[in-house]
Order: sequence, then structure tokens, then C-alpha cells
Amino acid sequence: MRIHFVANIYRADALDAAVSAGCWLRDLGHDVAVDTETARHLTLPSVANEEFANADLVVAFGGDGTLIRAAHLCAVTGTPILGVYYGRFGFVTQCTSHRFRDCISAFLEGEIPIENRMMLEADLIRNGRMIANVVALNEIVLQRSTTARMMTFAVSVDGHHLTRYPADGILVTTPTGSTAYNLSAGGPIMDPSVEALNLTPISPHTLTSRSLILNANSTIRLEVQHAEDAVLSADGQNRLHILSGDEVFARRSSKVTRLLSVSKDDFLIKLGKRVFAGGELLGEQS
Repeated sequence: MRIHFVANIYRADALDAAVSAGCWLRDLGHDVAVDTETARHLTLPSVANEEFANADLVVAFGGDGTLIRAAHLCAVTGTPILGVYYGRFGFVTQCTSHRFRDCISAFLEGEIPIENRMMLEADLIRNGRMIANVVALNEIVLQRSTTARMMTFAVSVDGHHLTRYPADGILVTTPTGSTAYNLSAGGPIMDPSVEALNLTPISPHTLTSRSLILNANSTIRLEVQHAEDAVLSADGQNRLHILSGDEVFARRSSKVTRLLSVSKDDFLIKLGKRVFAGGELLGEQS
């Protein structure tokens, strides 16, 4: 079996775990390789990013940011991903370090179910022509740059004009992404098994703004009114500059992220411990 790793290169414990896991799996006769970024810090064989998803399993050693990096690398093929927690928050990662070998063994024996997490994609349209397409597991963000003034964002859903938000930006999130940037922006938390899209304004300059939960098959059109210096990003991994008149169409993607489901009630357990019990609210971003 071919197993690929990606690791948080800023955490020595995550890198050490990848080395140890690589030795163990190779001793069992499996082929192991790591992505090009991780390979700069380890002696394990590397695989080009465009070939990374050609594996039976991908293991992400880190926090949610590391798992998101793996999800982007695997978006086209839907390769199953196991997130091994070495981070600060870890809402999406499902396996703790001391359970790693048990989880891998269970996967190899076909005893771990795989859950599909919906993804987003967005088209950037300029002068009637698509100039970019981005994919996200957590969120699509249209926002002002750090130096620009507050902007007004026009929102339409399925061809119907909905509202205008005077704000710093606007988020379109998946249920998985509801515990990421959306949580910091005051948006609702959604169970990741729910199929829906969420729309949340970022720092709205109004007393009446509300987040909206929309049908998962909705198409959301976003436009910046009189754009000065706005950017479009997907999971914080892309930054595309927006010009006046540009349109962004966000919708559910045909791609999915496939995660090993280690514990049936994993989300509810983390929700109770890390949010309602006053846990740390900063997610790992690397």
C-alpha cells in the first residue's frame, strides 16, 4: 500500500512522528513518501505535489491547517486523509498521537469508515470571463486588504439580490469551516455532517447584520462596490486581487475531502471541551 505524509514543518514533534511512522510502515512493507515541503526537513522520500494524491492513504501530522493543506493536495482524487493531531486546536484532525498506529492498522484492515466533507469552489469573473477558480474545504473569503477602507459587499443568492453589507469582508463557509475563521467572525457553528452553506459578514458596520444558513446547492454571487484594494482567498492559501466590476460566484464543489472517521462523536466531544468549556479558540494555521 502507498501512504503519503504531510507535516507541520514548524513543530518538531510532528516531524519526529512522521519519521517514526515512516519507519514503522516501511518495516511492514508499505511505500511511504512525503510532500516536497515536508521533504526539506526529513530524510523520507519525496513526491511531487501533482503526484501526491496518487496514494491509498494520506496522513497529515499537525493541526487543522496541515490537514487543509493535505485536502488541497487531494481535492481532485479524493484520497482518504487521516489527521494526526499536533496543533493548537484540531477541530478537523481526528486522531491523537498515541492512537496513530491503532488507527492506521484499523484502516489497513478496512475497519474505519470514511466520511465525506463538502468543499466549496468559487469563480472569479472579470468582464464576463472567468479568470480564476479556487477550491476550499473551510471558506471562501472576499475582503478588503489591510490598508483599504471599509467596503460594501453586494450579495445575491440564486439570482436574487439579497443585501449589501458595509463590512471588512464576507465569508462563505462549509459546515467544516464553521469552526475556523467563521467562528472568530461570530458566525454559527454547524455540525460537519450537515449539508449547507453559511454566509457571514466580517466586522459589519451595522446593527442588523446576521449570518445566513443557505441550501447547500445555492449559488452565491459576491461583488465589492467600488473596489479599492480587495482580495479573494480560499482557506487562506490563495490571494487574488479584485478589481471594480469583478464578480465572485461561490457554490458547492463537486470535489469532496474524505476523512477517516476515528470516533463517531468526535465533533461533539471537541465542541464541548474546546468551545463551551472555554477552550482555546485559536486554530492552527500551518
